[in-house]
Amino acid sequence: MKAGPNLAELSAADLAKAFAGVSPVPLGERTLEVLAVHYRELQRWNRSLSLIGPGTVTAVIERHYGEALAALPWIDRTWTQLVDVGSGGGFPGLVLAAAVPALRATLVEPRGRKWTFLQSVARKASLPCRCLDARVDAPLPPGLPEQIDLVTVRALKLPVATLEALARRLSPGGRIFLWVGQEVPALPECLIVDAEVKLRGGESRRIHSYRLAESLGHEALAGQSP
Repeated sequence: MKAGPNLAELSAADLAKAFAGVSPVPLGERTLEVLAVHYRELQRWNRSLSLIGPGTVTAVIERHYGEALAALPWIDRTWTQLVDVGSGGGFPGLVLAAAVPALRATLVEPRGRKWTFLQSVARKASLPCRCLDARVDAPLPPGLPEQIDLVTVRALKLPVATLEALARRLSPGGRIFLWVGQEVPALPECLIVDAEVKLRGGESRRIHSYRLAESLGHEALAGQSP
């Protein structure tokens, strides 16, 4: 696999300042510690495994950590089950799990070395994430929670059938967050956009929040197989 660029060495204080600077909400000390562990592991693994592309430290922090943390104001603090599809370098799922301790995250990654990276970060940061070595498709793979409060997908285009299968697992009030660019993904009839978060770096970069349409909510999906 192609190696990625080296990441700059930063002190704990500089990392904490950088993370705080791109977060829309204050970050606790524990969150900053976990994010620092993640950055150190990203720095180490990216030398041999292309987890992120080239860029200055500022660009890496803003583009990857900042775009993940941008979802924080939209997360219901009663949610407990997060599924991050195609986690890769841990964006956004691992970052959000670090920032919202109540979330029990399932990080789904089919590429073996990236899955190993996620396991390494979770272990070193003592973060209670489950790392699932699987590809998410319809039907959904074994190991996903039967009820999900939040599904996150960044830098990955999912087929309509897969989005519908995930929607069937949403809890009442649950959401699917998609990090999108200019192209708006095709959706199943059961999902509608209920919020949009614009990201730094251009108007085309944003997060869409999707919920179940009222006319096709849990009652309508109850008789369908996941």
